Formats: sequence, structure tokens, C-alpha cells
Amino acid sequence: MHTTPMRAMLLGAAVAGLATSAAAQQPATTREQPPALGTPKAFRLPPKREFTLANGMHVTFVPFGKIPKVTILNAIRTGNIDESSSEVWLADVTGELMREGTTTRSALQLAEQGAAMGGSVTISVGEDVSQIGGTVLAEGGPQMVRLVADVTRNPTFPESELPRIIAGRVRTLSIARSRPATLAQEKFASAIYGDHPYGVLFPSEVMLKGYTVAQARAFYDRNFGAARSHLYVVGMYDEKAMERVVRESFGDWKAGSAPTAKPASPKAAPMVTLIDRPNAPQSTIVMGLPVMSPTNKDYAALQVTDAILGGTFGSRITSNIREQKGYTYSPSSSINAHRGTAIWAEQADVTTKFTGASIKEIFGEIDRMRKEAPPAAELASVKNNMIGIFTLLNASRGGIASQLINTEVLGLGDDYLTGYVTRVMAVSAADVQRIAQEQIAPDRITIVVVGDKKTVEEQVAPFQKPVP
Repeated sequence: MHTTPMRAMLLGAAVAGLATSAAAQQPATTREQPPALGTPKAFRLPPKREFTLANGMHVTFVPFGKIPKVTILNAIRTGNIDESSSEVWLADVTGELMREGTTTRSALQLAEQGAAMGGSVTISVGEDVSQIGGTVLAEGGPQMVRLVADVTRNPTFPESELPRIIAGRVRTLSIARSRPATLAQEKFASAIYGDHPYGVLFPSEVMLKGYTVAQARAFYDRNFGAARSHLYVVGMYDEKAMERVVRESFGDWKAGSAPTAKPASPKAAPMVTLIDRPNAPQSTIVMGLPVMSPTNKDYAALQVTDAILGGTFGSRITSNIREQKGYTYSPSSSINAHRGTAIWAEQADVTTKFTGASIKEIFGEIDRMRKEAPPAAELASVKNNMIGIFTLLNASRGGIASQLINTEVLGLGDDYLTGYVTRVMAVSAADVQRIAQEQIAPDRITIVVVGDKKTVEEQVAPFQKPVP
């Protein structure tokens, strides 16, 4: 703890006293009001060029910015969505093995060559899409494409690295199992999505320890190919040179299979699940339900509704149970979208003795929004905040690439980005109330609580739904 010396404290008090005395002698002044906000401008996507290789691989070039750097990302439509119930996290293990070298480069050589260009090749595995790429200085763009192609097409899956990777994954699993938030999210996902890959978040330790290099290679062979890939080049680059190296590096890659068609069918599961965490000083609450698809014409209105209800720091639920009641520090809600589906959920870590009271207040804010349209000032503030965040998300090379990948994965199209500001600004107070009534029905909400059962069980009992 930093301690302020007594002399400094006394000096500070004396200065404060002088300042107060001086201020008292000054005439009162009227605080100048900030200028009114202007009309938000529609987002304009930088002029992009798209083409498709003969093997089905899509390529998008987006010139962006004035800093001589370029982001190269290969987005492959595979990930946890392609795991079976006996292969949970196999996609993640496969991705980690792909970092360990190719038929022409060792892991060290990949790292050194990436660093020489001012960047590195990274691999991330998600539920619906895996990404291979990175950001480098502009002159290194063509060579970065070659590195990305090598990692994507020619992984060696070294047997020697598997024990270390599995050990790391076992540690990650152990940490996840020790955290109430992940336990609550796991149970919530299972209740909503059932045995679909979106509903199975963690493997067993036995399952994880049983994975082999042969399984990882088989997963790669089934799911990696040009037909599932979309290469994004965003930043400053020589277009002719970049196209030439893209065609040379990926043109003869196998087409492979089309993206997996495995649509989810989330179901409302109106129940309360209590996971005992003996003597826990806090309870973790996750509560939510399925909502409309991101392709729905009212999706922007749902996003605004979420922002007012719990999705921003100044939202109603946050103001209620954090600022007014002091039950929690940082509650928040969000919409978790996949192609054709979405889930709205509120999560909060609350003081144990206020578990039931917190749930009651969350339901109270949902009920208030369903009964009353939001005031004009609140609605305008939230919409301007959303547009500001959207602008920031599109203000970098990586941000542009991520937004384009997200719109493709969700099946939204470019007009989602270019029309976002207009759609958000068009949302009315009546729209918010209607969406709350149609989408966030209290009697369809799933509640998961991780906390001290002996203290919490009686508190959550009033929220149990009768079994039909």
C-alpha cells in the first residue's frame, strides 16, 4: 500500500484550504454546456476487391490506413463446431500443433521469419471459425502470405510436442473448473443448446489426455481446405504483387469440403439450477434465453434493447444492482450470436446474501422495460454510445478484418456494416419496448447460480418455474 507522508498531507490540506478560500471570493460562474451532438455519419467500408481462386478459396483486399503495415488473416470455417461429443477441444489441440512447424519450416524458423517482418504468425480457434495470420510491415506482406499458406497447408503435427500441449490444456481445464463463472456458463450453455457443440464447453480430463496426433491430423484433413477459407488482406500493400503471391501460395491447395451445416436449435429452459460452492462469499448468476437470429430485421432494435437493459456500464441493471444497491461490482448482459441463432444473457457476481435480491431486481428491470418505453434522452445516449463503439471497432486493420469475418460467419453481408448506423438511429422507444415484450419473456428465462447452497437455496426458490 502506498502511504502519503504526513508532511505532504499537511501541505496538501493547506493548499486545498487556500484554494477553497480563493474560490469563495470569486463570483459564481455558470458552467458552459458542451455542444450538442451532431448527426452520426453512416459507416463507409473502404473500397475492397474480392475474387475467388479456382479451388473455391475467397480472397478480399481492403486498402486501409496510412501506416505502412498490413494484416493478413486466413479465416477457415472450422472450429469447435466440427467436434463430436467425444472430441471436445480437439480443434484447439489441432490448432496448437499447427504452430509447431511445417514441412519446410520449424517452429523457430516461423517465429524468426515473422519477427523479421515486424510481426508473427498466430493461430486462434473459435467455435465457428479458426484464424491463421498476423500483422507485419507493408514490405513484408507477400512473405507473410507465404508463411500463412505454409502453416495452413503443410503442418507436420510433431509427436514430440503433443504431451506439452495436452499438459497445458489440462491446466487450462483445471483452472476453468475452479472458476464459478465458467461453471455457470457451462451449465447455462448445456441447458440452452443441449448436446450441440455450442452446449458442450469442456472435455473431461480423461478425454483430453487421450487425444493423439493421428486424431489431430484427421480433424485437420476433414476440415481444412480452400472451400472453407477466406483470406483477408487489410492495410497498405502492392495489390499486383499481393495477388500474385496469393495465387502462387494457395492456388493449388485442395478444395476440401464445404463448411459444416450443423445448425443449432436453442431452446428456452425456464428453470433454476444451483451449483453448490460451499461457503462462497459471492454467487455467480447467469440468466438468459434464446432470442432472434442476427439476420432478423429487428436485430438492431434487440442490440439497443440489450444496451439499455444491461449491455453498457450505465445500463439499467448495472445502475440498479451496482450503483444503487451495491450487490455487485460489474454485472453485464450481452448477445451471443451464431449463424441463425442468438442468446441474450445477464451475468453478475453478487454478494451471497443478496443473491435472491439481485435476481429479483434483474427481473424488475426486465419488467419495467416491457411495461414502459425508455425516455428519449436515455435512448439517444445509448444509441450514440453504440455508434461510437462501432466506429472504434472499424478503426484499425485488425478491426476491419474481424468485422468482415464476423459478418460472413453470421451470414449478414456487407450491408450489415454499411447500414449499421442508420439502423441503430432508426430504433424508436416503442421498438425497444416491443422487443423486450417479444424477446425477453421472464417466464422463458434460464437461471444458473453458483454459490453457497445452504445460504442461497431458499433465496432462489421463488424463481423456480413449475414443471409442465
